[in-house]
Amino acid sequence: MAKYLLLKHYRGAPAAVNDVPMDQWTPEEISAHVQYMNDFAARLQESGEFVDGQALAPEGTFVRYDGEGRPPVTDGPFAETKDLIAGWMVIDVDSYERAVELAGELSAAPGAGGKPIHEWLELRPFLGAPSTTTECLAHG
Repeated sequence: MAKYLLLKHYRGAPAAVNDVPMDQWTPEEISAHVQYMNDFAARLQESGEFVDGQALAPEGTFVRYDGEGRPPVTDGPFAETKDLIAGWMVIDVDSYERAVELAGELSAAPGAGGKPIHEWLELRPFLGAPSTTTECLAHG
């Protein structure tokens, strides 16, 4: 089993096919989207492939160390940044192919008009997970 992170970019990823911003959806469209996400997670819980997932607030703050005895430096909040992560899900699956299959299914969550968004999801293996690239396999 290998863990993968699915990142849902609200901004910063290539444009989705159904690219109507969520703040322009009706309450019913938002409810249908959230229900799809919950049903997807519940099904993965039953199969043992769901680890965790959360939606994220749009605002965030960058924080960094500023030296011994000094308070951390903050910069933000940034509600209108170029890249905005709307949420994430961690899955634990048998193969990279299964991770791609599930990401594709999650990408079909409904959006405006009740039609699938076809959004791009970023699929990232946890460090130490089996590699999927030829270069890493050749050097690993």
